[in-house]
Amino acid sequence: MVHVRSAVAYDCDVLVVGGGIVGLSTAYAITRAAPGTRVTVLEKEAGPARHQTGRNSGVIHSGIYYRPGSLKARYAVKGATEMVKFCAEYGIAHAVTGKLIVATERDELPRLHGLVQRGRENGIPVRELGPAQISEYEPEVEGLAAIHVGTTGVCDFVGVARQLAAASGAEIRYGARVERIDRRPELGVAVRTTAGDVIRARVLVNCAGLHCDEVARLAGDDPEMRIVPFRGEYYELARPELVRGLVYPVPDPAFPFLGVHLTRGIDGGVHIGPNAVPALAREGYGWGVVRPRELGATLAWPGSWHIARQHWRYGAGELRRSVSKAAFTRAVRRLLPAVREDDLVPAAAGVRAQAVLRDGTLVDDFLIKEGARTVHVLNAPSPAATASLPIGREVARRALAVLGDG
Repeated sequence: MVHVRSAVAYDCDVLVVGGGIVGLSTAYAITRAAPGTRVTVLEKEAGPARHQTGRNSGVIHSGIYYRPGSLKARYAVKGATEMVKFCAEYGIAHAVTGKLIVATERDELPRLHGLVQRGRENGIPVRELGPAQISEYEPEVEGLAAIHVGTTGVCDFVGVARQLAAASGAEIRYGARVERIDRRPELGVAVRTTAGDVIRARVLVNCAGLHCDEVARLAGDDPEMRIVPFRGEYYELARPELVRGLVYPVPDPAFPFLGVHLTRGIDGGVHIGPNAVPALAREGYGWGVVRPRELGATLAWPGSWHIARQHWRYGAGELRRSVSKAAFTRAVRRLLPAVREDDLVPAAAGVRAQAVLRDGTLVDDFLIKEGARTVHVLNAPSPAATASLPIGREVARRALAVLGDG
């Protein structure tokens, strides 16, 4: 049992759990907004950005997909500009490439037009293209129509996370897995790690990503959601010359996933994906990674079954592409007819920490909640890396408000 006594010697003012890009951006924002605030970051891995931050396609999203006025829309649009400036300032690899969103079926055309309207509402410059104009940007890509979004880019998000860690002035402890949290609203929070260390803080900030709901419950707060993990499976293109930049399909509005897309990264390689399938563990980067306790918790959450019943047809297609490279190749050929099955080389997978409500609602926006002496970031999947600087400032604002109230 961890005890916080009445005469507390605090180890820090704000304790951040999670050393991904959102946690590190929060630490960075706190020390800039309130110099002298003592911040400690606990990260269970041996280095930063080992999960969602470091296992994605590296895209700086424009914000075109997100509902006007939502946190995702506001923070992605602002965050994209800030991310490019941050990378330029610190010499982190990045490029503003623009991207195509391509309709390959007639029933996608109204949704494509809807994206044009949404982009304009969000203040994003969009150019509409016909079939011939698509080939000006991407000679090997075919479609009925497309839009070009000029503000999209790519960067090294792991490099960004490292720079945030270095520039924050926070104490960062790697290999520090949280085991127990004892919160006393009148005093503060004490956290014990699996190594037996106890850290006492005035305020706890939960940026634990794939484990954020578990950390919230450890702190005594009911997050009223569960993380349901979805694995994103990628291939690398053996003939990267087929793709010049970034090419996306028109997304299905019923899902938070953007579909299988083509991404030329800062290293010049082209990644294709992600395919989205249920993961059998929160860090289940392959079918062979199964953690019965985590899988059992997912299956016990009513929202998981609501998703399965409502979206089984969509999920069946994703599963088919997961187990069949030929099926995955057919999906890619809708955008890139020249691709062959042997062009696809398996690449590292990622896992999306998707918040799901009890009724099966997939939480669409970023979700941040506060408790006594706590601030919890409960839904921050893509485009959180793009939006990490403004998200960090918002979480920092809330943490400092809680700190001031204490």
